[in-house]
Amino acid sequence: MKFRHLIGAAALAAAALVPGKADACSRVVYTGLDSLRIVGRSLDWKTPIPTNLYVYPRGSHWHSHDKPGAFEWTSKYGAVYAVGYDGGVTEGMNEKGLVINGLFCKGTVYDNDSTITRRPMSLAVFVAWLLDQNATTDEVVAVLRKHDFNISGSTFDGGTVSALHWGVTDASGKSAVFEFDHGNINIYEGDDLRVLTNDPAWPAMQAINNYWLGIGGGNMLPGTVKSPDRFVRAFYFINHVKPVADADLGVSIARSVVQNVSVPYTYTIETEPNVSSTQWRSFANVRDLRYYFDVVTNPGLYYVDLSALDLRPGQPVRKLDTSDSATLVGNANHALKRVEGFKPMY
Repeated sequence: MKFRHLIGAAALAAAALVPGKADACSRVVYTGLDSLRIVGRSLDWKTPIPTNLYVYPRGSHWHSHDKPGAFEWTSKYGAVYAVGYDGGVTEGMNEKGLVINGLFCKGTVYDNDSTITRRPMSLAVFVAWLLDQNATTDEVVAVLRKHDFNISGSTFDGGTVSALHWGVTDASGKSAVFEFDHGNINIYEGDDLRVLTNDPAWPAMQAINNYWLGIGGGNMLPGTVKSPDRFVRAFYFINHVKPVADADLGVSIARSVVQNVSVPYTYTIETEPNVSSTQWRSFANVRDLRYYFDVVTNPGLYYVDLSALDLRPGQPVRKLDTSDSATLVGNANHALKRVEGFKPMY
């Protein structure tokens, strides 16, 4: 793989021994034919994270935080966002086919002494800021390299800190992974960054995956729900499924891979009290601008079709309440309701 950052062989060897964490999320990028690309992910947590879908038009006005020194912006692109607790953007896709997904990474440290005087940026709107202003992965990377902001965010679920790293993919298939390491942003770029899970950090995860590549997935694959095992399985399968051009079949293929690395709902194990179950999955078709949502307790899969929505400035914000989506299947644009927008949990 082509990375901007290199680490020594000794560090790789040591990182390969890091045990997996119980917290779970998984991300894959399926590459098909005729420019079909689908970004699939699971959202896994030990307790339900209520998540609704919001569609914002171009020209939407935002604040980066409620702290002094916060800045404002107006969106260049319309987008669909998955919003947890109706208070923070977990992920989304804009009308240019740019997708950004946040996954838990316990080693994340957002700030240091040099960042605390920079403009405040809330995790609640961070993904929206990037999707609103950028059309490609390269543009997102350029913004991140400036790093003229300082991230902070509210806790959730009884005091849990939102320690995250992110995967970015655009309509061309160019991807990036970025992680915060004691206030510094480490960025990894390439066309082959097709899987992301949780801990350990990206370079150490590559060392683990390289070990399993030597064994060969056709011979044996690790089978637990821990982050490195899910990464290895997802990497093997997403690189061995058939590339197709049909959007529905492509989603089915990506969905089957994400299901393979999902954690069964209500799964528990005495020795790991914080083990996480898959709550929902999403699949972003960046070619056809369809954002699929798959609540594990629902019988059906449905999607928001951005290409069929009026995203011009002045159009209303729309919301799909996923708690009322048990009967939805297929195109769910008709289920979007006009709302004022969500209130960020700064």
